[in-house]
Amino acid sequence: MNSVTPMNGPRNPDEVVSYHRTELNVILSLYGRMVAAGEWRDYGISALRDVAVFSVFRRAAEYPLYRIEKRPKLARAQGMYAVIAMDGQILKRGHDLKTVLRVLERKLIRAVDD
Repeated sequence: MNSVTPMNGPRNPDEVVSYHRTELNVILSLYGRMVAAGEWRDYGISALRDVAVFSVFRRAAEYPLYRIEKRPKLARAQGMYAVIAMDGQILKRGHDLKTVLRVLERKLIRAVDD
C-alpha cells in the first residue's frame, strides 16, 4: 500500500518540519520590508519535530516580537500557519501563508504612515 504524507510534513518520527523555499521567499520578502522600515532587525529559524518557527526580533538579544509557525498536523483543522505575538496571542491562523502574514503587513503600513 502506498502511503500519502502531508506536503513538507514529517514522514517519520525522526524527521523535522521545515519551511519550503517558496514559503521562505514569502516570509523573507515581508522581513526585508520590515527591516527597511526599521521595525525588525534580526530573525531566527527553528526546525523541530512538530513545528517550524520563523522568529523576528527588534534587537538580537531579546524575545521575538512575532513567531511565524508552520504546524502540518493542523493543516486539516484551523490551518498549518500561524502568527503569534510576543505575549503568546495568536494574531492570525490559516491555510494560506500569504493570507496569514497580512496581519503583519498592516503593521508595516502603520509604521510607514507614522
